[in-house]
Amino acid sequence: VQFVESGGGWVQPGGSLRLSCVVSGLTFDSTVVTWYRQTPGKERELVAAVTASGQSIKYAASVEDRFTMFRDNPKNTAYLQMNSLKLEDTGVYYCNVFGGLLPWGQGTQVTVSS
Repeated sequence: VQFVESGGGWVQPGGSLRLSCVVSGLTFDSTVVTWYRQTPGKERELVAAVTASGQSIKYAASVEDRFTMFRDNPKNTAYLQMNSLKLEDTGVYYCNVFGGLLPWGQGTQVTVSS
């Protein structure tokens, strides 16, 4: 199984980024996919999760109403649209299955700074 995250970068507060995660080695359209982030000094935290069909999505309270997760099953890809970014959103973002049970990818760095 492989997770390849991309789309990170530097952005000013209030800006937007869209992250992508291409997944291989599992039955993507039968799998709950999640986004996690590792922020400096904190443990890795769950940011968002989407069911296999894409119809149900849950978000951490800290990103609710700012982030949108969606997936494209034919492309084996999950996305995280991040709007109204804040300084505290800085970190490395990873995707995985629910529970983070599989080997992590390299992640993609998001830096929010003025």
